[in-house]
Amino acid sequence: MTRLLVVEDDEHIANGLKFNLEAEGYSVDTEETGEAALLRLTNEPKTIDLVLLDVMLPGLDGFEVVRRLRSAGSFVPVVMLTARGETDDVLRGFELGADDYLPKPFDLSILLARIQGILRRKLWLENSATVELPELLGQYRFCGRQIDFSKQMMERAGVEQPLTLTETTLLRHLISREGQVVRREVLLEEVWGVRQDTDTRTVDNFISRLRRAIEDEPSNPQHLLTVRGVGYRFVAKPGDAS
Repeated sequence: MTRLLVVEDDEHIANGLKFNLEAEGYSVDTEETGEAALLRLTNEPKTIDLVLLDVMLPGLDGFEVVRRLRSAGSFVPVVMLTARGETDDVLRGFELGADDYLPKPFDLSILLARIQGILRRKLWLENSATVELPELLGQYRFCGRQIDFSKQMMERAGVEQPLTLTETTLLRHLISREGQVVRREVLLEEVWGVRQDTDTRTVDNFISRLRRAIEDEPSNPQHLLTVRGVGYRFVAKPGDAS
């Protein structure tokens, strides 16, 4: 059974999430503080499939929890729940390694869609042997870079850069369509598993983060190219960008 961890200091919200998610067939644990969540995730690193993390927690806030998780090498998927929907807060969460965010108040059906989308991505990576392109089964190399999809890791110039589940899945979708323009709406549906409930700027935010990991000059990308008003295109060799 898929096991979720809800980190929420509001008992009413936490109990409501637990009740509704268990009704959908999930096993749900709850913690009220960031410190308790980190302790559980450290002691039980392989038992939690996804974390629903409130930003405004007493003590360690959600941002610091994500930062410490990623610094410790944990790739457990994290969805941030926040009443602070400002762009800067959303970007900060993504920068620190969150896989998705959902502003409060939110509709339960949307939360369920987000959870299901992330779990599908997780399963897709774990079952990579079913992917049609053999070069994407494990590692992919281009221009001095090596991406290990199973380990969610990119290496460039001998330096390893960990990738979140969402970053890995997004990059893999673009690489699998090398040279082709992929619309933002298509990426939202295929990577996030949603259609109308997510702003397409979510894709833009993750592309920006990937560029910082992949590009020599993120402001002048040579591999992750923007097609204005449409979407993005991956190019392994810059000379093939035309």
